[in-house]
Amino acid sequence: MSADIVSSEHRSKIMSMIKGKNTKPEIIVRSVCHELGLRFRLHRKDLPGKPDLVFPKHRLCIFVHGCFWHRHPDCKYAYTPKSRIEFWLPKLDKNVERDLHAQKTLLSLGWRVLVIWECDTKNRDFLRKEIQKTFGLST
Repeated sequence: MSADIVSSEHRSKIMSMIKGKNTKPEIIVRSVCHELGLRFRLHRKDLPGKPDLVFPKHRLCIFVHGCFWHRHPDCKYAYTPKSRIEFWLPKLDKNVERDLHAQKTLLSLGWRVLVIWECDTKNRDFLRKEIQKTFGLST
């Protein structure tokens, strides 16, 4: 018996509404990049992992990862669910494995990769400094 307070059909509907693109953290990162005068492409399907932001001029890909879905190490948002662990752990582990494979492939193709975690987007000043550092921009 599940400890969930909603039916499995309702839970399925809720989970299906979780977005993979154009999330709030991603929009925050785009906004900061745009403020810094950086121009980018979104979700290029021809690159491994379909990076969230791509800067062809700089050969840089940015992934904006949700802390829960991509298992941000030592982050309070990357908790492990208490129920249905046999379902969640393989699913979340597969996400991490897929992320690492995409990053390694991009690096082997001569791209630089920056991962920005959802929790990093909560502090806009920190986020701005990280992006400026990555692009070698003055602070």
